[in-house]
Amino acid sequence: MSATPATRDERLRRWEQRTGGWLTGLAVVYLTAYAVPILDPGLPRAWRNAAEDVTFVIWALLAVEFVLRFAAAGRRWQFVKVRLFDLATLLLPPLRPLRLVTIMFMVVRRNSSALGRVRLRLGTYVAACTALLLFLSSLTILDVERHNPDASITTFGDALWWSVTTVTTVGYGDLYPTTGEGRLIAIALMVGGIALAGLVTATLASWFMDRFSELRATEARTNSEISALTEEVRRLRDELHAQRRAAPSASAEVPHTAGATGPENSPGIAPDAGAAERV
Repeated sequence: MSATPATRDERLRRWEQRTGGWLTGLAVVYLTAYAVPILDPGLPRAWRNAAEDVTFVIWALLAVEFVLRFAAAGRRWQFVKVRLFDLATLLLPPLRPLRLVTIMFMVVRRNSSALGRVRLRLGTYVAACTALLLFLSSLTILDVERHNPDASITTFGDALWWSVTTVTTVGYGDLYPTTGEGRLIAIALMVGGIALAGLVTATLASWFMDRFSELRATEARTNSEISALTEEVRRLRDELHAQRRAAPSASAEVPHTAGATGPENSPGIAPDAGAAERV
């Protein structure tokens, strides 16, 4: 009996969560192999070739892993729609530098269970993502722009300054990409910056809504308890008033009953005549 699409999607989700650790390791290796030749232009040719081989092997592993996940998905069209950016960076050679961003997005997606608690460490998470995004964009823009004769971004410092001004949407215009690949990287950086800003805004809004919900729930419980206490006080007050109204009636009946049943007036008992004569 074949598995239903929902079952296959659930298996795919568990697979992506289990592979999050080794994917993070691949991302670190890929980033190192990609960054070293860029930051050190005088690196020996053998080391540069080794770094390129490492990045190619990791790309091949990611491509195979993508195909396997596509085959395992229950809703394959939905799977492709969600991961169009991943597919584009795997298939199109001009987008090779953006594979770093792809790996970062894949790591974030596969650790989504941990990110459910992101509000508890929002500052650390946003700072780490922002730093990684700036570093990756600086590396990639420098890699594609440095060898262009018309390039204005020729050092890592220039690339980092451009990344900061771009991600913050300041855009001074003193540094700008001059190649097609550079413009694609700029678009990815802009989208990434907007996504981070949206994440912060959505997380804070969600936190405030949760706080307001908790306050409303607490207020409702408090009002319910106050109503219950008010009703209890009202009942006790009514009982006390009833007891006070009954008390005078009981005290008024006691002397009348005593006089009617006293020894002097008791029927069938004659006065003591001898006592009168003795007096």
